Amino acid sequence: MNFKVVPKLLSIAAILVASSGIVVSQTQAPTTIEIHVKRYAFEPAEITLKKGEPVKLEVISDDVTHSLRIDGLKVNLKVPAGTTADTVITPQETGDFAGKCGVFCGLGHGKMKFTVHVVDGK
Repeated sequence: MNFKVVPKLLSIAAILVASSGIVVSQTQAPTTIEIHVKRYAFEPAEITLKKGEPVKLEVISDDVTHSLRIDGLKVNLKVPAGTTADTVITPQETGDFAGKCGVFCGLGHGKMKFTVHVVDGK
């Protein structure tokens, strides 16, 4: 195959798609949700996401080292004291998912609860 022809073929394909009225969607950047964590709470303590839509969870530790652990969504994000950590998730199932702090941070550690509600995205 003559590789010099490939760029010309790609140009022709782009012209055909553009003239056919087909809309080629670009991937949209995920929405960012900021979650503050401190002894002994998450703020907000509940969020709602849409199934199939990516979201960036940005977790900020306001005091000591914490983590955000949501087993049902495969999230385990450690956040050192005074820093930020993030992850992008795309929930594939609807339902309520329980989260917690996965790093012992003091006597009230066991009271730290976080809930993710995933609803149908349509």
